[in-house]
Amino acid sequence: MLYIALFGPPGAGKGTQAAKIAGKYHLYHLSTGDILRAEIANGSTLGLLASGIINRGELLSDEVVMALVEHAIDTSVNTGGILLDGFPRTVKQAEMLDAYLHACGKQGLDALLSIEVDREELARRMLKRAAIEGRVDDTEEVIRNRFAEYDAKTSQVAAYYREQGKCIPVDGNKNVEEVFQTITAIIDGLK
Repeated sequence: MLYIALFGPPGAGKGTQAAKIAGKYHLYHLSTGDILRAEIANGSTLGLLASGIINRGELLSDEVVMALVEHAIDTSVNTGGILLDGFPRTVKQAEMLDAYLHACGKQGLDALLSIEVDREELARRMLKRAAIEGRVDDTEEVIRNRFAEYDAKTSQVAAYYREQGKCIPVDGNKNVEEVFQTITAIIDGLK
């Protein structure tokens, strides 16, 4: 089974690529945002806990997010592996994920595919997406804040996996199909 994480700044195309990759390789597409919304909608114990935290305007702890991820991995069936989208977001989450996978007899992630895109291109994509989808929350100021949050907390995850020899850069400045072809060549090399 493959265990791959898609990584990159906001607007890099992780969601777009995740759907294509999951379909081609029969991977369970594990998006923490999607899982969280489903757990809340189902009224599960984790969903109720997460809902209470979110309703207080707080961020979910690494432990709560990891519990959601573990539950999703444990209940995934008939897949060729797991494709993590939007996780891990912090080095602590990466360490927790590695510990969990090691406890399951796996040697951690096979690869962290880091989609790298120029900031100007990212901002252009996000503003275009906001206009097309009517997203009022993706303003230039919000986008700058998201980049700052990424730089402060999330970008270190790539360094963590780079030290393990598992962070593989992907040029995300190309079109969707070219990026997908690059990613599939990398994944085919992992098998």
